Amino acid sequence: MVTNITSFGRSGLSDWLMQRVSAVVLAVYTVFMVAYLLFNPDLDYYTWSGLFNQTWMRIFSLLAFISIAAHAWIGLWTVTTDYLKSTRLRVGAQTLIILAIFVYLVWGIQILWGA
Repeated sequence: MVTNITSFGRSGLSDWLMQRVSAVVLAVYTVFMVAYLLFNPDLDYYTWSGLFNQTWMRIFSLLAFISIAAHAWIGLWTVTTDYLKSTRLRVGAQTLIILAIFVYLVWGIQILWGA
């Protein structure tokens, strides 16, 4: 049995499950945001800021950020493992991908929870 050290989870089943759960979280977040925008046509900065100042919305957004990171990593890991046959190229690409995902995740958290 081959152990994959670059996989997000411990097995293909856990990766599959994480991909599906993160997709559901992102779908719910997207539906909520679209509905909020549709039901608030005269949206201004103060209303939008008020929404994101609420703790439940920050937690919901943080969950969405983490879901995007996990979903992107599993998807891109699968693509790079399937199509990049050179080990050096694959590891290099995966390193750049995980670095970019980490930077975007930290940046999103700073925007969300910053002053």
